[in-house]
Amino acid sequence: MKKASLLSSLLIYVLMCVPLFYAASIYPSLPAMIPTHFDINGNPNAFGDKSTIWFTTTLLTVVSLLTYLLVRNLPKIDPKKTAGQAPEVYHKIAATVVVFLSALNLIIVYASQNGSVNITHLMLPLMGLMFLVLGNYMHSIKPNYFVGFRLPWTLENEDNWRKTHQLVGKLWVGGGLVMTIATLLLPPKSGFIFFISITFIITIIPAIFSYRYFKKHQ
Repeated sequence: MKKASLLSSLLIYVLMCVPLFYAASIYPSLPAMIPTHFDINGNPNAFGDKSTIWFTTTLLTVVSLLTYLLVRNLPKIDPKKTAGQAPEVYHKIAATVVVFLSALNLIIVYASQNGSVNITHLMLPLMGLMFLVLGNYMHSIKPNYFVGFRLPWTLENEDNWRKTHQLVGKLWVGGGLVMTIATLLLPPKSGFIFFISITFIITIIPAIFSYRYFKKHQ
């Protein structure tokens, strides 16, 4: 079991570095100026020296590493001491975040090489999938200060936390699925507006539910 866990962690570290290897492999063939920013339609609207690719790629890799280490070590640093009840859940969440950030990193590097690619059509479905996958883990997260739907009333009441995260799980799975399909089919601008709207809905509904549950059981 320990060997499998070590192999899994090693695989995740390798995955984090894949965008750096990809950037290194295409760097000599990059044009002198590459896209550094994209508009709401996913088209490049700002450019910079190709060396800027290293800053972006390295930054996302470091963020991915720090996030992974934080979530993986949550059972050790959580003041509530409840995260240790399900460490495998936090490992899955950490792995999901790494996969998402590495995929995002790869998309950015790819867009640097292919300025004509519509980055919105790649990123938004990816983010929808992330909501879908993370939604499957929401009901298993124990109260803690780092991961989950952390509100004053969810942190202070375990029943509130459990009920809220059960709802979050259902909304994120359903919302993530709808986001993924819709952003693949809709034009970039409409897809972006749709994505923001669904994100707001699946965030505000649990917040209202949690507060009303708190007031009801106060």
